[in-house]
Amino acid sequence: MAALKSARDQLNRPGEVSLMLVMSGSDRDKLLRLVNTYGSPFYGSQITRMPPLGQDFVDHVARLITAQRPDLAPVDTGLLMQAFERFGQRPQFFMEALGQALSPLADLTGRFEQAVLEAASRRQADDERQMESEFLALRPLERAVLWRLLEQGPRFRPYDGDALHFYREKTGAPVTVAKAQNALKSLRERTPALAWKSARGEYAVDDAAMHRWYEQRLQAGRWPPEDAQGDLALTDGDDA
Repeated sequence: MAALKSARDQLNRPGEVSLMLVMSGSDRDKLLRLVNTYGSPFYGSQITRMPPLGQDFVDHVARLITAQRPDLAPVDTGLLMQAFERFGQRPQFFMEALGQALSPLADLTGRFEQAVLEAASRRQADDERQMESEFLALRPLERAVLWRLLEQGPRFRPYDGDALHFYREKTGAPVTVAKAQNALKSLRERTPALAWKSARGEYAVDDAAMHRWYEQRLQAGRWPPEDAQGDLALTDGDDA
């Protein structure tokens, strides 16, 4: 990284850009460390959250399949789009399932699109079990902060009066700004991270699929998840 920065600084002049670097990554907090302090390798650079892939991507994949396997035409892009959405619009899992379904060794009795959709449903169920497990593993205040983030979305303000009241209501104990800050920091530092912070100080759930999981459970009257022993909303020693 230091060599790239040095090359950029040497080649570029005021009003003349000879070298422009465009890089991508999946860990937003780690990307921020490259740009947000004076000592960072790419201090002053901008981080942009890319829009998720959608129907155009699925249509492109369908055209590639048709070109390579004319016998499979017409491809049901509607089913593939459903599968892509159940994969959380994550192309790596979608393409992996496609590769398995289209493999000459695949023992399919029907269309490959249905096999991909079934694989996506299994993945979605696994992801939802994992998200529930991660939620229940959090401390009470961390749960409350994540709940607030899921509920508010882009309107999330972690330390305003309404937020602190919400945390107190969910944990059953007073919550200071410092305690909320520590809980939010913990969510960001988990592996995998549950929350991220933009350069402008905005917060979001790290995995967009968690929003869908939250909304589905909310609509089904199954929110919040409960421990096997029942709802444990009491504060622990660190949050008290």
